[in-house]
Amino acid sequence: MTQNLSLYSTTAVLILDNEGQRLLAKYYTHPTVESSAAPSAGGVAGAGASSSANGAGKGGPFATVKEQRAFETSIWEKTKKVPNGEILLHASHLILYKPSVDLTLYIVGPESENELMLSSLLNSLYESLSTVLRHQFEKRSVLENLDLVVLTVDETVDDGIILELDSPAILSRVSRPRTDAGVQIADITINEETLRQAFGTIRDRVRRLADS
Repeated sequence: MTQNLSLYSTTAVLILDNEGQRLLAKYYTHPTVESSAAPSAGGVAGAGASSSANGAGKGGPFATVKEQRAFETSIWEKTKKVPNGEILLHASHLILYKPSVDLTLYIVGPESENELMLSSLLNSLYESLSTVLRHQFEKRSVLENLDLVVLTVDETVDDGIILELDSPAILSRVSRPRTDAGVQIADITINEETLRQAFGTIRDRVRRLADS
């Protein structure tokens, strides 16, 4: 088997429920792949489900939503028979997966990709998502926090390139507070002592203005 020396190590990141329906699907296409398919937008399955079909309309093995759905169905059919497995070879791709309650996280890569690299990606992303969802990595929690789930995936893999394998580093970027966040009114506790201090400050300023 020829070893893949490209930075583009990931073909797809998928989250499917226990019926094989997608909760999130991100497909990545190597930029050197010539376009050979008509543009097609990523489909959405189920309320709140997310699809980012980066490969749609760019050629490659999953150029259309129809091809993506067929692929997702086929790997789900295979992996549900071996729920405790972690890796298989299917349709010229390595499929690594990890089940959790009522869903399964999948990492898809070229068959020539380093298995250890993809395994590290799977474990790191699984740990990060579990932490982001407060250790409730299940269908309901994914749908209710889909924005955080998508952000976590994007901070881990970008256009098929693995950006980070260290879970704490991923989490630090996902949970980083906004730089433009100011003081929130709800965070201010107003009591007698606060009013007394505010009155004292105003009185001192008025006194200084009067003296000048």
